[in-house]
Amino acid sequence: MAAMAPDAAALEKLIAAAVAAPSIHNTQPWHYRFRSESGVLEVRAAPERSLPASDPEGRALHISVGAALLNLCTAARRLGWAPEVNLLPDPAETGLLAAVRLDEPSRTQLPRTAELYDAIWHRHTVRTPFTGPPIAVEIRNELVEAAHGEDAVLYFPDREERTRLLHLTAEAERRNVTDPEHRAESRDWVQGPGGEPYGIPAAALGPQDAAGRMPMRDFSAIHPAEHQAPESFEAEPCIAVLATDHDRPVDWLRAGLALEHVLLTATVHRVRASLLHQAMEWPDLRWAARDPHRGPGHVQILIRLGYGPEGARTPRLPVSEVLEADGG
Repeated sequence: MAAMAPDAAALEKLIAAAVAAPSIHNTQPWHYRFRSESGVLEVRAAPERSLPASDPEGRALHISVGAALLNLCTAARRLGWAPEVNLLPDPAETGLLAAVRLDEPSRTQLPRTAELYDAIWHRHTVRTPFTGPPIAVEIRNELVEAAHGEDAVLYFPDREERTRLLHLTAEAERRNVTDPEHRAESRDWVQGPGGEPYGIPAAALGPQDAAGRMPMRDFSAIHPAEHQAPESFEAEPCIAVLATDHDRPVDWLRAGLALEHVLLTATVHRVRASLLHQAMEWPDLRWAARDPHRGPGHVQILIRLGYGPEGARTPRLPVSEVLEADGG
């Protein structure tokens, strides 16, 4: 077990795990600074990698950073530390989203730490239609518990509510395609900053399959020209809703922690996922995504779950570009 703050090699492993987390449009809006004198790893926002059109408040940025923070802490526990996390530690420094103290060895290993750590390297977004059996109730319950452990709520809507949510997602897709600012922003990040291509076709972002079809039962409602979905298309997509009781920056970070905990737990069970964030980019559609029958709450993201191939890794920034070690 670790007896002191991490050295350069350990830091590289920690940050490599952190940057493997998902982020909206693969923006990777994070930066890390290690304070060797205190053993604190600062997790900071990277404003130059934000999304002014689709995420003006930085909610998606916080969720993305929260997901990376979950990976970082999972890796720290696997490597023998007991990370102490402080969310939004300095109100005067809005870019500092979390501080993780790494100077104490872990005396106990939390359940499933090794499995979750291994899942970090196998979790990839899968945007093609899923195949296979429905997700077992026991696995769904475990995903619900994973979110609950991070102070968030995960629930699986019934068919009627699921169809309604997918209609909202389809409306958001329509707006994103027709709104010049959203369209340009999405195109820029699909290509990568500076115009370097990431090799991800624009049609592959979001809930469609490679032909641009939505994964929903009422296919003709979204594409009237199509009379029926192909046999390979999902007739009953599994959609989970991730929500929080409040809607502050700290809740967005917790939503990110919960999201990645859910995704890693799903990966342990070979369940694949993709994120339906489109409706969350439009305030009226995000508000409409709330289920009034469940009482107060704030929807943070929709998750599409199912069985299928592992998926390809999305390019990530090298550790050297996101980590700053101050040397004391």
